[in-house]
Amino acid sequence: MITLQYRKISQYLAILLLQFFYPTAIAHHSGNMFDREQIVELVGIVREFQWTSPHIWIQVLVISETGITEEWSIEGGVPNRLFRSGWRPNTFKPGHQVILQAYPMRDGARAGLFIGAKLNDGSILGEFN
Repeated sequence: MITLQYRKISQYLAILLLQFFYPTAIAHHSGNMFDREQIVELVGIVREFQWTSPHIWIQVLVISETGITEEWSIEGGVPNRLFRSGWRPNTFKPGHQVILQAYPMRDGARAGLFIGAKLNDGSILGEFN
């Protein structure tokens, strides 16, 4: 009888925990903020490469047409998937020149979604065209 009560309490707790954590487990931000009909090409210097979950970030310093240095934030994929395709936490080295292609933000902010890159050594990542 006591075992049955503990079992029911355990089941209720498990259900309660699932209800509490389930929405955050499946939550993911929308990609609607990126304009997938436009592509920007950024030639610049890597300031920082953030190998973080849930997405990597590449901070790149780009000299604008007016000669002003602008910092762009480029969001990339999931570290686990990128690692399996050959990326490493040091793939983008601070101080190295890079050419990045990205879908820009719809609101004009200096940020985008990673499409591809050409690194200092000539290697290509992603779908660089």
